[in-house]
Amino acid sequence: METLSVSIAHTTIMRWVHQYGPELDKRIRRYLKQINDSWRVDETYIKVKGQWMYLYRAVDSNGNTIDFCLNKTRDHKNAKRFFKKALRSFHVSKPRVITVDKNTAYWGTS
Repeated sequence: METLSVSIAHTTIMRWVHQYGPELDKRIRRYLKQINDSWRVDETYIKVKGQWMYLYRAVDSNGNTIDFCLNKTRDHKNAKRFFKKALRSFHVSKPRVITVDKNTAYWGTS
């Protein structure tokens, strides 16, 4: 932005991201390439802004990211919410097989 002689605070950029990000996400999802029907789902514990959170991530067998989600807890409710969100995406077809680890949060999420 300095080449244009415009001074913008970082908080303004962050506000734009929060304001326009969800709408951009909705509009571009339909143009993403179709993923295949074999999914791999895993979660990991990461630090975000000084707080430990669980990152749920789903990828297809080619390594293309299907969806991801950050949660404070690793439980059945959050796993189910993550799967519902991933299945609602425009570029997602119904998976033939889903491979997960033995995390108890996935038990009974069908």
